[in-house]
Amino acid sequence: MSWFREDRKVSYLRSFCNNVIKAGPMPKHVAIIMDGNRRFAKKVNCARSKGHEKGFEKLTEVLEWCFDLGIPEVTVYAFSIENFKRSQEEVDGLLELARQKFDRLLEEKEMLQKHGVCVRALGDLTLLPEDLQQSIARVVKLSQNHTKATLNVCLAYTSRHEISHAVKSVAEGVELGLIRPRQAHSSLDVTELLLEKCLYTSQSPHPDMLIRTSGEVRFSDFLLWQNAIDDHEAKKLQAESEWELQCVLDETSVSPVSVFNGNGHAPMSELNGDAAYEVAVTNGYHTCQLSQNSYKELLARPHIQQRLDSYRQSKQARIIKFLAHLSEKQSHYFETICSN
Repeated sequence: MSWFREDRKVSYLRSFCNNVIKAGPMPKHVAIIMDGNRRFAKKVNCARSKGHEKGFEKLTEVLEWCFDLGIPEVTVYAFSIENFKRSQEEVDGLLELARQKFDRLLEEKEMLQKHGVCVRALGDLTLLPEDLQQSIARVVKLSQNHTKATLNVCLAYTSRHEISHAVKSVAEGVELGLIRPRQAHSSLDVTELLLEKCLYTSQSPHPDMLIRTSGEVRFSDFLLWQNAIDDHEAKKLQAESEWELQCVLDETSVSPVSVFNGNGHAPMSELNGDAAYEVAVTNGYHTCQLSQNSYKELLARPHIQQRLDSYRQSKQARIIKFLAHLSEKQSHYFETICSN
């Protein structure tokens, strides 16, 4: 089945309803757990592989609905690391389905370009067969400069693995001397904001809506960090028609993205920590030994302000260099895989 259906027609009524919904607050990023394929296969008495194929067909429909509604970014939980624990036959079938669909995207590269869809793959791709890694890498590189819409496909992914990978990346940065760890009486480069920039989703805003098609409401190790900060609950969607998605959107109040939205602004607690560090370094004692008035008086002194500005600039330079290192590593991985 194609990712793009050019002959698809949208009725006047559906178009009208879409426009009404788009007049209100709309999510910028929707995360979808497309599950229940095995239960569907059992229900209709067909092979599990057929159930997964039907699940992909429904996924393409849901993506079309999101496109019609003007939702610019969608993240789909396609293959969990936990799926490797299933029978070898089922795992092979899932990987073959992924291989076919990414190869189909390569065949439809003109459509990818026409619709401006950027495809990203999130997860530990090294756990996948090399030929599948190659197909994924080619699609990612082919679409990396497209800006109209973004499709994030989570493969060989769990949220625990994502957070663990981010921590290892930070540890590598410290080991290479790119960023500084926290030491006695010192400020720190390693913050929640930096850790978040090491997640697979670092290029995306947090999802402001999470939908699960099976009717379950648990997160199943999917985007736990991102959804914990924004305090979402999973919305049920049987995905029978676009009307159901419209109802979910109509019932949901879309809240603003939280402070940890990857916009480059440090939280106030981090800025205050930098200031306290400079006061302590300049005066040779802990800031906790100072009264609030004394602390403010010292912080207001021009030479401390100059030191603070200089420190923040050097800290920002270290973080930029570290994040560039991570980006280069990722680019090198995709380049190497594509050239094999």
